[in-house]
Amino acid sequence: MKVAVYTKTGEETGRHIELNDSIFGIEPNNHAIYLDCKQYMANLRQGTHSSLHRGLVSGSTRKLKRQKGTGTARAGSIKNPLFRGGGRIFGPEPRDYRFKLNKKLKRLARKSALTYRAQENNIFVVDNLNFDEIKTKNIVNLCKNFKINNKKVLLVLAESNKSVYLSSRNLRDVNVVTASDLSTYNVMWASVLLIEEKSIDVFEQILA
Repeated sequence: MKVAVYTKTGEETGRHIELNDSIFGIEPNNHAIYLDCKQYMANLRQGTHSSLHRGLVSGSTRKLKRQKGTGTARAGSIKNPLFRGGGRIFGPEPRDYRFKLNKKLKRLARKSALTYRAQENNIFVVDNLNFDEIKTKNIVNLCKNFKINNKKVLLVLAESNKSVYLSSRNLRDVNVVTASDLSTYNVMWASVLLIEEKSIDVFEQILA
């Protein structure tokens, strides 16, 4: 699959680059995408939620009333979940939500997500995404040049670039990631991908 290479001004350089069909042109696997996105979001969860069950509530452990003869249900503790101020039944407890996925499945999920964006013609390859100054206006103008300023944009860099990251930090609909750290969730979140030309080589090494 051939795509044109653009400059930051949105103009074509006259060059084209070949996107590997084994990365950008496979048969997408929706379930792999689902599992990888689910794992990504699960890993973000702190899992620190907690509540007091009857063993943690402070209070007396004496028996409130005699077992029989009162005409009401038996009660052994004021911490009974049925009483006001008692413990909570089956409440949340701290836990780890992370789970394991095989590397092959995660690789398939990323390639499937990239294939979807390629099929939609929402991938633009840019020769260079570096900026000399740290200005939010640089990223705003970049999106305007490609007429994508009203869409969710993912900037994929070949290597970490502080000026690009800081310039985009104030924009809600723009995210920056390096090619080696690209996740399925990032690709599915974005409507359009602006990929730095050198990043294609990184994809070849990681995903091909």
